[in-house]
Amino acid sequence: MEPSYDLHTHSTASDGSLTPSELVHEAAAAGVTHIALSDHDTTEGLEDAKAAADAAGIRLIPAVEISATWMEKSVHVVGLAIDPAGALLQQGLAGLRTLRHERAEEMGRRLDKHGIPGAFEAAAALTPSGMVTRTHFARVIAAQGLAASVSDVFNRYLAQGKPGYVSTRWAELEQVVAWIHSAGGTAVVAHPQRYKLTASWMRRLLGEFKEMGGGALEVVAGAGYPQDIQAAASHARRFGLLASAGSDYHGPEQPWLRLGRLPPLPSDLTPVWSPWHE
Repeated sequence: MEPSYDLHTHSTASDGSLTPSELVHEAAAAGVTHIALSDHDTTEGLEDAKAAADAAGIRLIPAVEISATWMEKSVHVVGLAIDPAGALLQQGLAGLRTLRHERAEEMGRRLDKHGIPGAFEAAAALTPSGMVTRTHFARVIAAQGLAASVSDVFNRYLAQGKPGYVSTRWAELEQVVAWIHSAGGTAVVAHPQRYKLTASWMRRLLGEFKEMGGGALEVVAGAGYPQDIQAAASHARRFGLLASAGSDYHGPEQPWLRLGRLPPLPSDLTPVWSPWHE
């Protein structure tokens, strides 16, 4: 079977809608041979995902997506092929989960004042892991008919400047890269197109990321629009970064994102998985 990689996915351990084992089974059915479970700021789902992957005959790449702050901007970094038992990594993730809980409580208070009572409690009821994210709030608000869709909730209630938005300072980018390295992993800047940075700001981000020891860029991310792939590929070439690919899959409720159904990486780039086969 031709290898198929999807190195950015989520489960109910953070804001996905499938359990880790359900996610792995769906990936195997889709023909994925190598899947990374990269939940937000937690590795809780990796043990169940590993058992499911072994049973399905596919390879699990242990991973995590970490929230970072760089130049007062939020950036997400995927740590690939990590050792989940890494003490420094787990200490850092525990601190971020505390921040997430505090943010969620404040979001609930602000939404209460805006006339949406009980949003925090309802969002918390959606997550078996106890991690309440903006996506959980969005699902609650959409279900109440206060917006047309989950994405509409973000635009109307949860984006910067909106009633439920809470500014959060995450771990510094350099710290996050160090945590990933301490666990033996490769640090990858996730979905670069989402930050809406100018080309000069993106070059600054990736230049500093490379100097910190960052190793890769998610060249194919999410839906993988051609113009986004071309821009990310250009940045990967410029800074000598390995190229990663991931769907950022959260569940079947987003039919435009499908596990493993990703455009190919540009042939001149070195895939982030190349060292795994040396």
